[in-house]
Amino acid sequence: MASFVISECGLKPLPHIYARPRAGVVSRNSSKPRFLHTSKNFSDLKTTNSIKFSTGVFEDRNWGLKVSAPLKVASIEEDEEREERIRYVNGFGEQEEESGFDPGAPPPFKLSDIRAAIPKHCWVKDPWKSMSYVVRDVAVVFGLAAAAAYLNNWLVWPLYWAAQGTMFWGLFVLGHDCGHGSFSNNPKLNSVVGHLLHSSILVPYHGWRISHRTHHQNHGHVENDESWHPLSEKIYRSLDNVTRILRFMLPFPMLAYPFYLWIRSPGKTGSHFDPNSDLFVPSERKDVITSTLCWTAMAAILVGLGFTMGPTQLLKLYGIPYWVAFVFLLVIYFLHCRNDASVGISSPVREFNLTRLCFVV
Repeated sequence: MASFVISECGLKPLPHIYARPRAGVVSRNSSKPRFLHTSKNFSDLKTTNSIKFSTGVFEDRNWGLKVSAPLKVASIEEDEEREERIRYVNGFGEQEEESGFDPGAPPPFKLSDIRAAIPKHCWVKDPWKSMSYVVRDVAVVFGLAAAAAYLNNWLVWPLYWAAQGTMFWGLFVLGHDCGHGSFSNNPKLNSVVGHLLHSSILVPYHGWRISHRTHHQNHGHVENDESWHPLSEKIYRSLDNVTRILRFMLPFPMLAYPFYLWIRSPGKTGSHFDPNSDLFVPSERKDVITSTLCWTAMAAILVGLGFTMGPTQLLKLYGIPYWVAFVFLLVIYFLHCRNDASVGISSPVREFNLTRLCFVV
């Protein structure tokens, strides 16, 4: 088990646990063991009574050294248990006992250990720094679009789609941080920026934010996880061929994200746009309506641009980068859930579950 934490501020190891000494007491001020009542020089290691060499015979010999016994000697069982725990915390011995790993057992460290390993400045939310990322990314988005429209060359368009799709994904990540509250400590600022960013890439901010919260609250849960909802073999075999092809056969799942926002995952009902969906509670109705209106306004802007510049130009400038961005999203969720899907699932079921992950986000 890895003994370090990776954060955007760097990699910092978790504190190691060292085995206690079997004899004596370890000083906190030195890495060298020091025993109780030890003398400062070797002269004290002489015998209690000096050795007399009169008439060539040793007299009053006492060869016992003046050292103290440890305060407490741990039993063999306690030492073995502690050493085993140390090996797991420090990341050793994993391969030796991999067959005995229990995935349901709690980890040998606490959440507080992970938090303590992350530098303190990583927990500071600087709204000015966060907004600088927004300004930078939006400037790059408009700059790439202007350059591609000006050059209008088929050698340039594929490069533009890859770059702009990456930037659209960056806008999604910034909105994601707003939804988590990590963008700033101001909920209103998070909401305004989140709506602007997510609406610009046709994502209903509050609808997605709430369903994403459900994902984190039920991560890895086969039934309740919003991002990973595998089908049972019975439901999968009951689907008609057209549904199977559209949902599970490439390249169709790569176009599925907008459909997920509208109708969620197979086997679930509701919509990210419907305030009455079972995704939301009544107190969230106003937020969902606000996000749906913002999404509608952006859709209207795109329709107007389609009439102004033509649908083909709009597809090249916006449509294909939008698709690239959410292919990124699908691939990330696929990699994120792959290990979960392959644990304890028989091979036939695993095959369509892994394919199914290309649809679920």
